[in-house]
Amino acid sequence: MSTLELVRLALSRLRRSRVRAALTMLGVVIGVASVVGLVSVGRGTTAQITEQLSSLGTNLLTISPTGRSTTASLTIDDATAIEGIDGLAAVAPEIETQGTVATSATNTTTTSIVGTSAQYAQVRAYEVWQGTFLSQPEVDESLRSVVLGASVATNLGLGAEAVGSTIQIEGIPFEIVGILQPKGGAGFQNPDDEVLVPLGAVSKYFVGGNGVRAIGVSVANGVDMQSVRDQISELLRVRHGIGATDTDDFQIFDQTQLLQAASTISGTLTLLLGGIASIALVVGGIGIMNIMLVSVRERTREIGIRKALGARGRDILSQFLIEAVVLSLVGGAIGIGLGLVISALIGRLAGWGFIFDPTTVAAATLFSLAVGVVFGVWPARQAARLDPVAALRFE
Repeated sequence: MSTLELVRLALSRLRRSRVRAALTMLGVVIGVASVVGLVSVGRGTTAQITEQLSSLGTNLLTISPTGRSTTASLTIDDATAIEGIDGLAAVAPEIETQGTVATSATNTTTTSIVGTSAQYAQVRAYEVWQGTFLSQPEVDESLRSVVLGASVATNLGLGAEAVGSTIQIEGIPFEIVGILQPKGGAGFQNPDDEVLVPLGAVSKYFVGGNGVRAIGVSVANGVDMQSVRDQISELLRVRHGIGATDTDDFQIFDQTQLLQAASTISGTLTLLLGGIASIALVVGGIGIMNIMLVSVRERTREIGIRKALGARGRDILSQFLIEAVVLSLVGGAIGIGLGLVISALIGRLAGWGFIFDPTTVAAATLFSLAVGVVFGVWPARQAARLDPVAALRFE
């Protein structure tokens, strides 16, 4: 009997005992759906984290102070000195404080007030929705100009017509010169929940001093990030008088390293989720083996008749093995479809959309095939070894 005929025979038996077949395949369906769904969720999470990190800036180095003080070890003069290093596209020092922004006595919101330079938009990859970003003259003169983050504008009920109007920041009037495109984010340091004003204005009206929270550096395309990082480190160590054996009073974060770390963590999480889900698939395979053993016992006389008519042991082995594989593959196909639907729903709710990965589908199919083969071999061998005389006598 050819393989195609054996497949047809297996499908015919599935149709005759649909309830048993459905219950047998249920474990495989759940296992495959879990693998496809959880791996897709893991990949979606990876894509979302990568997108959010990439949105923080291109070729970005972030220099921040260490120790108890968050600003004392970095100054505006440090940022000015860093601008002299070759291979930089933009440098933007940052001062931050919290404050209340209001359009009226009743329409207020509390947000981050960030003082920075005209290059901040380039360093942090911001795009302006309405109006313009801070200009160099506004920064040089420490004018009371403000650019609103997308969330702040929404919280205050401001639209495109707000450009050119005045808002109060901690009771001090500032002119709105622009509103930013939303970048997406939530929680601590949401890039959309901030207002941007000239660096000198924050120092003058809100915090005072010459220290900065961070210095953002955008490295030009084609320039070696590590080389620039080493030059910045050497420059700041000299400026701060740090000895050869002393610890730096600053730290430099590399955006590329953050992306690699995030990808590694997310990849590990995806493998872990897939491994956990695979346990359900193994349980489904055990269910197939159990049902196939029961089927061998129920069909003992059938096996005896086939052997009496000349069927060889390998023919019987092939018949039962094909039945197990068909059960597993049909269950796997249903599980893949269900898993894709689940991953699409989760992706839509989570906001990263549907991510279709052919590799995951192919792996799930191969895993289903492997389950059918591994857990179908023993029942098939049991059937093939039956003595035809004893099988014919079986009641």
